[in-house]
Amino acid sequence: MSVIGLIPARGGSKGIPKKSIAPCAGKPLLAYTAAAALGASSLDRVILSTNDREIAEVGLGLGLEVPFIRPEALAQDATGMLDVMQHAVMWLAEHGEKVEAIVLLQPTSPLRRSEDIDQAYRLFSEGNTGSVVSVVEVPHQFNPISVMNECDGILTPFLPDAPLITRRQDKPKVYGRNGPAVLITRPAVIMAGLLYEQPICGYIMEDRFSIDIDSPADLLYAEFLLQHHGVLL
Repeated sequence: MSVIGLIPARGGSKGIPKKSIAPCAGKPLLAYTAAAALGASSLDRVILSTNDREIAEVGLGLGLEVPFIRPEALAQDATGMLDVMQHAVMWLAEHGEKVEAIVLLQPTSPLRRSEDIDQAYRLFSEGNTGSVVSVVEVPHQFNPISVMNECDGILTPFLPDAPLITRRQDKPKVYGRNGPAVLITRPAVIMAGLLYEQPICGYIMEDRFSIDIDSPADLLYAEFLLQHHGVLL
């Protein structure tokens, strides 16, 4: 049974054209996820799923497998990640690959490391969990206890029955998915139309490794971190 790293990279992104191969600190953005995936001891294969021939060529040059070109119908703005994963799972099954787990690695998380992938997989393989997803602690000012609803200029608590807590240290910790930089789940779950299977285990990542590239400003920030701080990469 193999563990498959799956990197989705369509060519039709609007905010940053061909975002996955946009230059970032002297390399295509995809290079950072490729290096992390290929350096992870837990992955048996690392497959790039793309509809774009140029992205496919870059991926091959980075050492990724590109065993298929994703159909254009699965590379639209409205295409869900579940559809992309189902396509890959079906292709693997049709080609005789027996898969234990699919590890989704978004190329928009360039600061995720090999050790993050391996540690997340360790949680998946050794724990009593159905799926693992990487998360980051939500800043205290965005904690549900601090969040407000607005109606006609009037603010009301998002959690109306929650106790008033003003000290950061007293607020309960909550977590948000960070991209996700890592998502590990089973093929049967994907084919059942789900991304996650209960119980879901969170792999907690640091803020500095959790940047998710969505805009040109995000790309500049990632480049700054890589060039001026190295962020331990």
